[in-house]
This record gives sequence, C-alpha cells and structure tokens, in this order.
Amino acid sequence: VQLQASGGGWVQPGGSLKLTCQASGRAFSDYVVAWFRRAPGKEREFIVAINQDGTGTYHTAPVKDRFTIARDNAKFAVYLTMDSLKPEDTAVYYCAASNRGTYTTTWSHMYDFWGQETLVTVSS
Repeated sequence: VQLQASGGGWVQPGGSLKLTCQASGRAFSDYVVAWFRRAPGKEREFIVAINQDGTGTYHTAPVKDRFTIARDNAKFAVYLTMDSLKPEDTAVYYCAASNRGTYTTTWSHMYDFWGQETLVTVSS
C-alpha cells in the first residue's frame, strides 16, 4: 500500500486542521493506520491509530480529547482532525500503515508503509 499525507499548514493556537492520509493499492482495509509526528529537536512519536474497520482507536495522552482519527475504506483514506491546537503540536506529521500489529501498536518499526510528511505549524 502507498500512502500520501496532506492537509498541513499554519494555524493559530486554538485552531483546527484536518490531515488526510490517502492510500492506494489493494487491501487497504487490512491495515491498521497510525499518525506519528516529529517536533523540532525531538524524536518521532506515535500519537494515534485506528483499526482496520474503524471501530477501534488509540490516542496518546498529549492528543487525547483534541485529535480524532477516522477512516473511510471506500475512499482509501484516513483522516486526522486536530482541534484546540497548541504550539507544542508543531511538527511534521506522518501516516503509516501496518498489517503486523494492532491499533495499540506504537512502535514505528511495526509500520512498514509510510507516507510523505506534512508540516503543521501552530503559532500566533
């Protein structure tokens, strides 16, 4: 499966953005899809994932209650809606897919397919 992330940009603190991870290839619905991010000067971190049919999601503490992940398998897409954005959310964001783990898998090495980065900047 091939992935392409889009939707990044600049937003003021408290604002919202919606990222899209567009997939191509067969059997997209067989994959767990996650979003990772890498803030300036920091390591890449897992933030949220969704299971194959969209019924299960897992969020890390920094984004819980602010970020929502959803998928539309018919459109081969996963969406990340980010609300109440903070300056510390500034990062490059990546989507990734795995057919080896579950939606609670946070280790990046378990994700075999990665999309290009999309930059999110939160500042006033």
